[in-house]
Amino acid sequence: MPHYIYESRLLKTIAGPICGVDEAGRGPLAGPVVVAAVILDRKRIPKGLNDSKKLSEESRETLYPIIMEMAVAVGVGEASVDEIDLVNIRQATHLAMARAVRALPMAAEFALVDGNDAPALPCKCETLVKGDGRSVSIAAASIIAKVHRDRLMIRLHDDHPGYNWRSNKGYGTPDHYSGLKSHGVTVHHRRSFAPIFNLLQGYHILCGDESGTQIPNTLIPQDS
Repeated sequence: MPHYIYESRLLKTIAGPICGVDEAGRGPLAGPVVVAAVILDRKRIPKGLNDSKKLSEESRETLYPIIMEMAVAVGVGEASVDEIDLVNIRQATHLAMARAVRALPMAAEFALVDGNDAPALPCKCETLVKGDGRSVSIAAASIIAKVHRDRLMIRLHDDHPGYNWRSNKGYGTPDHYSGLKSHGVTVHHRRSFAPIFNLLQGYHILCGDESGTQIPNTLIPQDS
């Protein structure tokens, strides 16, 4: 289970607040990537914090308001589908991380970031591999980011119900691929990701245009 050891060690040499940073949504075929930054009160750490992937949806939804109420500060940042396609998912995730840290209502002196790829942040940072299962601050951030993004994808599902985003949250599941075959590609799909890119290329070839330069920002039926 995650703990506060890493934060405690840093607080011996750093006077200012330490935030945990984690993302949700690097792998899906649709939707933005979302990052949360969380500064916890060491005297009021919510019970049950863990890597969001190890928690049930019910547990995440239960912990979300508790974290929001008990944390010293919470910031959320996003990178859009257009930004993901423009600069790639790694750089877009780094953009969202910086936005999340800047969105904190109080400035963080230091950030503990999940993973091994240090982003450029408004404060100094240190990466921690599998940090969402080791640091309570990162675990809290992973829950906030996951719940925030899941709720966003559910709202998008209401506008585009053919892909079952309510359930798969934009990941490449069989029902999502079935929706792509039946309904085509939406403005919320990541066109730089291979499955979507290949579908669009197939559409252009089918229509006698192999350039792939004109891709409308609307549904493109794949079976036309």
